[in-house]
Amino acid sequence: MDKVYASADEALKGIVADGQMIAVGGFGLCGIPEALIAALRDTGVKNLTCISNNAGVDGFGLGQLLETRQISKMIASYVGENKEFERQFLAGELELEFTPQGTLAEKLRAGGAGIPAFFTKTGVGTIVADGKELREFDGETYVMERALVPDVSLVKAWKADRAGNLLFRRTARNFNPNVAMAGKVTVVEVEEIVDTGSLDPDEIHLPGIYVHRLVLNATPEKRIEQRTIRNQ
Repeated sequence: MDKVYASADEALKGIVADGQMIAVGGFGLCGIPEALIAALRDTGVKNLTCISNNAGVDGFGLGQLLETRQISKMIASYVGENKEFERQFLAGELELEFTPQGTLAEKLRAGGAGIPAFFTKTGVGTIVADGKELREFDGETYVMERALVPDVSLVKAWKADRAGNLLFRRTARNFNPNVAMAGKVTVVEVEEIVDTGSLDPDEIHLPGIYVHRLVLNATPEKRIEQRTIRNQ
């Protein structure tokens, strides 16, 4: 089955709508689906709940959707590089569900595996556990966390065949496999597409069963979030 679409705009047609929960892969600006985020912005859909490790930076990544006020809630682990995020949150214009990074990864993995909830010690005794079920196992207290199953997942991979089998490149792998597995519909942006059957099965990181649509972005910008150099 050929899953390739002509453009990011085409790949999002008919699957995104107001009020959806959308998960986006990446870590900082590493491994974010740049073209798909821009295409999502251009659809004009609003009142989105976005699941992502972070909120991008001002004017790039998910920062673009914050500027256009398309996000009403973020479920994230880190938001420190985005001044517009800070402004909206402090003004009460944006809801935030802070989630420890490992817990966020597990909530997505559980969603993809069909596990509705799990118990973890992370967050016990903090505001992370407020309003959640606590249970004792072997003398230790755990908090119950619900899995995440987004309506749409936007993912970045390095290479794919036309059936959607994916390879990720180094640290750009980060949250992307879990995001891909969790989505009811998963759209993947890749830098290279090859014919189905040309990939060695042993090198595939994520099978195409989790992928519904593919789009080629052969020349992503790949911004550097922070660069530190030594004075000579």
